[in-house]
Amino acid sequence: MEAAGAGIDWAAEENMLRVVDAEGRRLATEPFAHDEAGIGALLSRMRGLGVERVAIERPDGLLVDRLLEASIAVLPVHPNALKATRPRHEASGGKSDGFDAFCLAELAGTDSHRLRRLSPDSDETKALRALTRTREDLVGARVRLANELRAQLDAFWPGARRIFADVDSPIALAFLERYPAPADAKGLGEKRLEGFLSRHGYPGRRTPAELLDRLRSAPEGRAGALDAEARRGAVLGLVATLRPIVCQIRELTSQIAGAVRAHPDGQVFLPLFKDPKSVVTAARLIAEIGDDRSRYPTQEALAADAGMAPVARESGKRKVATFRWACDKRLRDAVGTLADATRHTNPWARKVYLDARARGLEHPHAIRVLGRAWLRVLWRCQRDEVPYDPARHGNLIRLRPAGG
Repeated sequence: MEAAGAGIDWAAEENMLRVVDAEGRRLATEPFAHDEAGIGALLSRMRGLGVERVAIERPDGLLVDRLLEASIAVLPVHPNALKATRPRHEASGGKSDGFDAFCLAELAGTDSHRLRRLSPDSDETKALRALTRTREDLVGARVRLANELRAQLDAFWPGARRIFADVDSPIALAFLERYPAPADAKGLGEKRLEGFLSRHGYPGRRTPAELLDRLRSAPEGRAGALDAEARRGAVLGLVATLRPIVCQIRELTSQIAGAVRAHPDGQVFLPLFKDPKSVVTAARLIAEIGDDRSRYPTQEALAADAGMAPVARESGKRKVATFRWACDKRLRDAVGTLADATRHTNPWARKVYLDARARGLEHPHAIRVLGRAWLRVLWRCQRDEVPYDPARHGNLIRLRPAGG
Protein backbone atom coordinates (compact mmCIF):
# COMPACT_ATOMS: atom_id res chain seq x y z
CA MET A 1 0.00 0.00 0.00
CA GLU A 2 1.51 3.31 -1.07
CA ALA A 3 2.15 5.97 1.55
CA ALA A 4 0.44 9.33 1.08
CA GLY A 5 2.41 11.18 3.71
CA ALA A 6 4.43 10.96 6.85
CA GLY A 7 4.93 13.06 9.95
CA ILE A 8 7.82 13.13 12.38
CA ASP A 9 7.57 14.50 15.89
CA TRP A 10 11.24 15.15 16.58
CA ALA A 11 12.94 15.30 19.97
CA ALA A 12 16.43 15.28 21.40
CA GLU A 13 16.25 11.62 22.41
CA GLU A 14 13.59 10.05 20.19
CA ASN A 15 11.81 10.77 16.90
CA MET A 16 8.25 9.51 16.44
CA LEU A 17 7.31 8.49 12.88
CA ARG A 18 3.73 8.23 11.59
CA VAL A 19 2.93 7.11 8.04
CA VAL A 20 -0.55 7.10 6.48
CA ASP A 21 -1.91 6.01 3.10
CA ALA A 22 -4.09 7.99 0.71
CA GLU A 23 -7.22 7.03 2.68
CA GLY A 24 -5.70 8.18 5.96
CA ARG A 25 -5.15 4.65 7.24
CA ARG A 26 -2.14 4.14 9.45
CA LEU A 27 0.75 2.28 7.92
CA ALA A 28 3.23 2.79 10.74
CA THR A 29 3.63 4.53 14.10
CA GLU A 30 7.10 3.86 15.44
CA PRO A 31 9.69 5.58 17.63
CA PHE A 32 13.32 5.80 16.55
CA ALA A 33 16.23 6.78 18.76
CA HIS A 34 18.01 10.01 17.85
CA ASP A 35 21.36 8.37 17.24
CA GLU A 36 23.11 7.16 14.10
CA ALA A 37 21.54 3.72 14.22
CA GLY A 38 18.09 5.15 14.93
CA ILE A 39 18.24 7.73 12.13
CA GLY A 40 19.47 5.05 9.70
CA ALA A 41 16.57 2.78 10.70
CA LEU A 42 14.10 5.68 10.37
CA LEU A 43 15.23 6.46 6.82
CA SER A 44 15.21 2.77 5.87
CA ARG A 45 11.66 2.36 7.21
CA MET A 46 10.46 5.41 5.28
CA ARG A 47 12.02 4.14 2.05
CA GLY A 48 10.44 0.72 2.61
CA LEU A 49 7.00 2.32 2.93
CA GLY A 50 7.52 4.48 -0.15
CA VAL A 51 7.42 7.79 1.72
CA GLU A 52 8.12 10.70 -0.61
CA ARG A 53 7.20 13.62 1.64
CA VAL A 54 7.24 14.24 5.36
CA ALA A 55 5.96 17.05 7.56
CA ILE A 56 8.07 18.10 10.53
CA GLU A 57 7.87 20.90 13.06
CA ARG A 58 11.19 22.54 12.18
CA PRO A 59 12.92 23.90 9.05
CA ASP A 60 16.51 22.92 9.83
CA GLY A 61 18.73 20.68 11.91
CA LEU A 62 20.57 17.40 11.57
CA LEU A 63 17.45 15.27 11.05
CA VAL A 64 16.15 17.63 8.35
CA ASP A 65 19.52 17.50 6.58
CA ARG A 66 19.43 13.70 6.60
CA LEU A 67 15.89 13.62 5.20
CA LEU A 68 16.85 15.97 2.39
CA GLU A 69 19.96 13.93 1.68
CA ALA A 70 17.69 10.88 1.29
CA SER A 71 15.70 12.77 -1.39
CA ILE A 72 12.58 12.97 0.78
CA ALA A 73 10.55 16.15 0.39
CA VAL A 74 10.47 17.99 3.72
CA LEU A 75 7.44 20.14 4.56
CA PRO A 76 8.24 22.37 7.57
CA VAL A 77 5.17 23.14 9.69
CA HIS A 78 5.03 26.15 11.98
CA PRO A 79 4.25 25.25 15.63
CA ASN A 80 1.18 27.52 15.51
CA ALA A 81 -0.14 25.63 12.48
CA LEU A 82 0.32 22.28 14.23
CA LYS A 83 -1.36 23.63 17.36
CA ALA A 84 -4.36 24.73 15.27
CA THR A 85 -4.54 21.29 13.61
CA ARG A 86 -4.86 19.24 16.80
CA PRO A 87 -8.53 20.15 17.51
CA ARG A 88 -9.47 18.83 14.03
CA HIS A 89 -8.65 15.32 15.21
CA GLU A 90 -9.05 15.44 19.00
CA ALA A 91 -11.78 17.31 20.87
CA SER A 92 -10.50 16.49 24.35
CA GLY A 93 -7.32 18.57 23.96
CA GLY A 94 -5.02 15.59 24.40
CA LYS A 95 -1.41 15.71 23.26
CA SER A 96 1.34 13.14 22.81
CA ASP A 97 4.31 12.54 20.54
CA GLY A 98 2.37 9.94 18.58
CA PHE A 99 -0.62 12.24 18.20
CA ASP A 100 1.55 15.11 16.97
CA ALA A 101 3.20 12.77 14.46
CA PHE A 102 -0.31 11.73 13.33
CA CYS A 103 -1.37 15.38 12.85
CA LEU A 104 1.78 16.09 10.88
CA ALA A 105 1.22 13.03 8.69
CA GLU A 106 -2.35 14.19 8.00
CA LEU A 107 -1.02 17.61 6.97
CA ALA A 108 1.51 15.98 4.66
CA GLY A 109 -1.27 13.92 3.08
CA THR A 110 -4.03 16.52 2.77
CA ASP A 111 -2.35 19.92 2.83
CA SER A 112 0.94 19.33 1.03
CA HIS A 113 -0.13 21.75 -1.72
CA ARG A 114 -0.33 24.50 0.91
CA LEU A 115 2.97 23.72 2.65
CA ARG A 116 6.26 25.01 1.34
CA ARG A 117 8.67 22.31 0.24
CA LEU A 118 12.02 22.89 1.86
CA SER A 119 14.98 23.53 -0.42
CA PRO A 120 18.38 23.27 1.24
CA ASP A 121 20.55 26.37 1.35
CA SER A 122 24.07 26.35 0.01
CA ASP A 123 26.98 25.36 2.19
CA GLU A 124 28.16 28.99 2.18
CA THR A 125 24.81 30.19 3.56
CA LYS A 126 24.70 27.48 6.23
CA ALA A 127 28.21 28.43 7.34
CA LEU A 128 27.24 32.11 7.51
CA ARG A 129 24.13 31.23 9.50
CA ALA A 130 26.17 29.22 12.01
CA LEU A 131 28.63 32.09 12.45
CA THR A 132 26.04 34.85 12.82
CA ARG A 133 23.76 32.92 15.17
CA THR A 134 26.67 31.88 17.37
CA ARG A 135 27.87 35.48 17.51
CA GLU A 136 24.36 36.67 18.36
CA ASP A 137 24.13 34.18 21.22
CA LEU A 138 27.54 35.26 22.54
CA VAL A 139 26.52 38.92 22.35
CA GLY A 140 23.45 38.08 24.43
CA ALA A 141 25.67 36.36 27.01
CA ARG A 142 28.02 39.35 27.03
CA VAL A 143 25.15 41.77 27.62
CA ARG A 144 23.81 39.71 30.53
CA LEU A 145 27.21 39.38 32.18
CA ALA A 146 28.03 43.06 31.61
CA ASN A 147 24.77 44.04 33.31
CA GLU A 148 25.68 41.87 36.29
CA LEU A 149 29.13 43.48 36.41
CA ARG A 150 27.59 46.96 36.35
CA ALA A 151 25.27 46.00 39.19
CA GLN A 152 28.20 44.80 41.31
CA LEU A 153 30.21 47.97 40.67
CA ASP A 154 27.23 50.24 41.34
CA ALA A 155 26.85 48.58 44.73
CA PHE A 156 30.37 49.26 46.03
CA TRP A 157 32.56 51.05 43.45
CA PRO A 158 30.66 53.17 40.86
CA GLY A 159 33.80 54.96 39.71
CA ALA A 160 35.22 51.80 38.17
CA ARG A 161 32.10 51.54 36.04
CA ARG A 162 32.33 55.14 34.82
CA ILE A 163 36.04 55.46 34.08
CA PHE A 164 35.61 53.92 30.60
CA ALA A 165 32.61 54.18 28.28
CA ASP A 166 31.83 50.44 28.17
CA VAL A 167 32.35 48.20 31.16
CA ASP A 168 32.82 45.19 28.86
CA SER A 169 35.43 46.81 26.59
CA PRO A 170 38.89 45.19 26.60
CA ILE A 171 40.49 48.18 28.37
CA ALA A 172 37.76 48.28 31.05
CA LEU A 173 38.05 44.54 31.70
CA ALA A 174 41.84 44.83 31.97
CA PHE A 175 41.42 47.69 34.45
CA LEU A 176 38.97 45.70 36.58
CA GLU A 177 41.23 42.67 36.52
CA ARG A 178 44.07 44.81 37.91
CA TYR A 179 41.89 46.99 40.20
CA PRO A 180 38.80 44.94 41.14
CA ALA A 181 38.03 46.93 44.30
CA PRO A 182 38.65 50.46 45.70
CA ALA A 183 41.37 49.15 48.02
CA ASP A 184 43.37 47.92 45.01
CA ALA A 185 43.42 51.41 43.48
CA LYS A 186 44.48 53.42 46.54
CA GLY A 187 47.94 54.16 45.10
CA LEU A 188 46.67 54.78 41.55
CA GLY A 189 47.89 58.13 40.22
CA GLU A 190 48.29 59.76 36.82
CA LYS A 191 51.73 58.25 36.11
CA ARG A 192 50.68 54.73 37.04
CA LEU A 193 47.43 55.03 35.07
CA GLU A 194 49.33 56.41 32.08
CA GLY A 195 51.60 53.35 32.13
CA PHE A 196 48.59 51.03 32.39
CA LEU A 197 46.89 52.73 29.43
CA SER A 198 50.06 52.50 27.35
CA ARG A 199 50.50 48.79 28.06
CA HIS A 200 46.93 48.00 27.02
CA GLY A 201 46.83 50.12 23.86
CA TYR A 202 44.32 52.71 25.04
CA PRO A 203 43.47 54.91 22.00
CA GLY A 204 43.89 58.10 24.03
CA ARG A 205 40.49 59.75 23.78
CA ARG A 206 40.82 60.88 27.42
CA THR A 207 43.87 61.94 29.36
CA PRO A 208 44.86 60.04 32.52
CA ALA A 209 43.83 63.10 34.54
CA GLU A 210 40.33 63.07 33.01
CA LEU A 211 39.95 59.35 33.63
CA LEU A 212 41.06 59.70 37.24
CA ASP A 213 38.57 62.50 37.72
CA ARG A 214 35.81 60.19 36.49
CA LEU A 215 36.98 57.51 38.89
CA ARG A 216 37.20 59.75 41.94
CA SER A 217 34.18 61.99 41.36
CA ALA A 218 31.76 59.06 41.46
CA PRO A 219 29.94 58.27 44.73
CA GLU A 220 31.91 56.29 47.28
CA GLY A 221 30.58 52.92 48.37
CA ARG A 222 30.14 51.98 52.03
CA ALA A 223 30.48 48.22 51.82
CA GLY A 224 31.84 46.47 54.90
CA ALA A 225 35.07 44.50 54.81
CA LEU A 226 33.43 41.11 54.18
CA ASP A 227 30.92 42.52 51.69
CA ALA A 228 33.67 44.36 49.78
CA GLU A 229 35.82 41.24 49.63
CA ALA A 230 32.89 39.17 48.38
CA ARG A 231 32.06 41.74 45.70
CA ARG A 232 35.73 41.92 44.71
CA GLY A 233 35.63 38.17 44.09
CA ALA A 234 32.41 38.56 42.11
CA VAL A 235 33.99 41.25 39.92
CA LEU A 236 37.04 39.09 39.23
CA GLY A 237 34.79 36.13 38.37
CA LEU A 238 32.65 38.15 35.97
CA VAL A 239 35.72 39.68 34.33
CA ALA A 240 37.29 36.24 33.88
CA THR A 241 34.06 35.04 32.23
CA LEU A 242 33.58 38.11 30.05
CA ARG A 243 37.09 38.38 28.60
CA PRO A 244 37.05 35.17 26.50
CA ILE A 245 33.51 35.94 25.32
CA VAL A 246 34.58 39.41 24.14
CA CYS A 247 37.58 37.86 22.36
CA GLN A 248 35.44 35.22 20.67
CA ILE A 249 32.93 37.82 19.49
CA ARG A 250 35.78 39.76 17.90
CA GLU A 251 37.11 36.59 16.25
CA LEU A 252 33.69 35.60 14.94
CA THR A 253 33.14 39.10 13.56
CA SER A 254 36.37 38.77 11.59
CA GLN A 255 35.29 35.38 10.24
CA ILE A 256 31.86 36.76 9.31
CA ALA A 257 33.47 39.66 7.43
CA GLY A 258 35.44 37.24 5.28
CA ALA A 259 32.51 34.87 4.76
CA VAL A 260 30.00 37.53 3.74
CA ARG A 261 32.38 39.10 1.23
CA ALA A 262 33.00 35.67 -0.31
CA HIS A 263 29.27 34.79 -0.41
CA PRO A 264 27.54 35.15 -3.82
CA ASP A 265 24.84 37.37 -2.26
CA GLY A 266 27.37 39.52 -0.41
CA GLN A 267 27.54 41.93 -3.32
CA VAL A 268 23.76 42.42 -3.08
CA PHE A 269 23.57 43.24 0.63
CA LEU A 270 26.87 44.92 1.51
CA PRO A 271 26.24 48.13 -0.53
CA LEU A 272 23.27 48.88 1.76
CA PHE A 273 25.72 50.09 4.40
CA LYS A 274 28.12 53.01 4.05
CA ASP A 275 30.31 51.86 6.91
CA PRO A 276 32.56 49.00 5.70
CA LYS A 277 32.49 47.62 9.25
CA SER A 278 28.74 46.95 8.99
CA VAL A 279 29.23 43.39 7.79
CA VAL A 280 27.38 41.62 10.61
CA THR A 281 23.90 42.89 9.72
CA ALA A 282 24.46 42.18 6.02
CA ALA A 283 25.59 38.67 6.94
CA ARG A 284 22.55 38.13 9.17
CA LEU A 285 20.23 39.19 6.34
CA ILE A 286 21.83 36.72 3.95
CA ALA A 287 21.85 33.94 6.54
CA GLU A 288 18.20 34.34 7.54
CA ILE A 289 16.71 35.07 4.09
CA GLY A 290 18.74 32.24 2.56
CA ASP A 291 19.63 31.72 -1.08
CA ASP A 292 16.56 29.74 -2.14
CA ARG A 293 14.71 32.26 -4.32
CA SER A 294 11.48 30.23 -4.20
CA ARG A 295 11.23 30.55 -0.41
CA TYR A 296 9.71 34.02 -0.73
CA PRO A 297 7.71 34.12 -3.98
CA THR A 298 6.45 37.64 -3.24
CA GLN A 299 7.64 40.74 -1.41
CA GLU A 300 4.71 40.33 0.98
CA ALA A 301 5.83 36.83 1.96
CA LEU A 302 9.28 38.15 2.87
CA ALA A 303 7.82 41.08 4.83
CA ALA A 304 5.54 38.73 6.77
CA ASP A 305 8.31 36.28 7.69
CA ALA A 306 10.49 39.21 8.79
CA GLY A 307 7.73 40.54 11.06
CA MET A 308 7.55 43.83 9.16
CA ALA A 309 3.98 43.36 7.94
CA PRO A 310 1.05 43.63 10.37
CA VAL A 311 -1.60 40.96 10.86
CA ALA A 312 -5.05 42.00 9.63
CA ARG A 313 -8.06 41.09 11.76
CA GLU A 314 -11.52 41.65 10.28
CA SER A 315 -14.94 40.88 11.66
CA GLY A 316 -17.97 42.57 10.19
CA LYS A 317 -17.26 46.29 10.09
CA ARG A 318 -14.31 46.01 12.45
CA LYS A 319 -10.89 46.02 10.82
CA VAL A 320 -7.66 46.30 12.78
CA ALA A 321 -3.98 45.67 12.11
CA THR A 322 -1.97 44.07 14.91
CA PHE A 323 1.68 43.31 15.60
CA ARG A 324 2.96 40.12 13.96
CA TRP A 325 4.33 37.84 16.67
CA ALA A 326 4.78 34.70 14.55
CA CYS A 327 7.84 35.46 12.43
CA ASP A 328 11.57 34.86 12.12
CA LYS A 329 12.76 36.83 15.15
CA ARG A 330 16.38 36.89 13.99
CA LEU A 331 15.40 38.20 10.58
CA ARG A 332 13.14 40.81 12.18
CA ASP A 333 16.01 42.02 14.33
CA ALA A 334 18.38 42.23 11.33
CA VAL A 335 15.88 44.18 9.22
CA GLY A 336 15.18 46.50 12.16
CA THR A 337 18.91 47.15 12.51
CA LEU A 338 19.14 47.94 8.79
CA ALA A 339 16.22 50.35 9.01
CA ASP A 340 17.49 52.10 12.13
CA ALA A 341 20.99 52.54 10.65
CA THR A 342 19.92 53.79 7.22
CA ARG A 343 17.43 56.38 8.49
CA HIS A 344 20.48 58.44 9.47
CA THR A 345 22.38 58.10 6.18
CA ASN A 346 19.89 57.49 3.35
CA PRO A 347 17.58 60.43 2.42
CA TRP A 348 14.83 58.12 1.17
CA ALA A 349 14.96 55.99 4.33
CA ARG A 350 14.93 59.14 6.46
CA LYS A 351 11.81 60.41 4.64
CA VAL A 352 9.95 57.10 5.00
CA TYR A 353 10.75 57.06 8.71
CA LEU A 354 9.86 60.72 9.35
CA ASP A 355 6.62 60.44 7.35
CA ALA A 356 5.65 57.47 9.52
CA ARG A 357 6.42 59.45 12.69
CA ALA A 358 4.42 62.40 11.33
CA ARG A 359 1.41 60.07 11.03
CA GLY A 360 1.66 59.51 14.77
CA LEU A 361 3.49 56.17 14.75
CA GLU A 362 5.86 55.36 17.60
CA HIS A 363 9.54 54.73 16.82
CA PRO A 364 9.34 50.88 16.74
CA HIS A 365 6.31 51.02 14.41
CA ALA A 366 8.02 53.54 12.13
CA ILE A 367 11.09 51.30 11.99
CA ARG A 368 8.87 48.41 10.84
CA VAL A 369 7.33 50.62 8.15
CA LEU A 370 10.81 51.50 6.91
CA GLY A 371 11.93 47.88 7.22
CA ARG A 372 9.05 46.76 5.02
CA ALA A 373 10.02 49.38 2.45
CA TRP A 374 13.62 48.15 2.48
CA LEU A 375 12.49 44.54 2.04
CA ARG A 376 10.75 45.47 -1.20
CA VAL A 377 14.10 46.78 -2.45
CA LEU A 378 16.03 43.78 -1.10
CA TRP A 379 13.61 41.27 -2.60
CA ARG A 380 14.04 42.77 -6.05
CA CYS A 381 17.83 43.06 -5.73
CA GLN A 382 18.16 39.44 -4.65
CA ARG A 383 15.81 38.19 -7.39
CA ASP A 384 17.73 40.11 -10.07
CA GLU A 385 21.08 39.30 -8.40
CA VAL A 386 22.20 42.93 -8.64
CA PRO A 387 23.78 45.00 -5.84
CA TYR A 388 21.81 47.81 -4.28
CA ASP A 389 22.67 50.94 -6.28
CA PRO A 390 21.44 54.34 -5.01
CA ALA A 391 21.72 55.65 -8.58
CA ARG A 392 18.98 53.21 -9.64
CA HIS A 393 16.73 53.71 -6.61
CA GLY A 394 13.85 55.67 -8.13
CA ASN A 395 12.31 57.01 -4.91
CA LEU A 396 15.74 58.14 -3.70
CA ILE A 397 16.52 59.85 -7.02
CA ARG A 398 13.24 61.80 -6.90
CA LEU A 399 14.25 63.26 -3.52
CA ARG A 400 17.44 64.75 -4.90
CA PRO A 401 17.39 68.26 -6.35
CA ALA A 402 17.78 68.59 -10.10
CA GLY A 403 21.44 68.53 -11.08
CA GLY A 404 22.40 67.34 -7.56
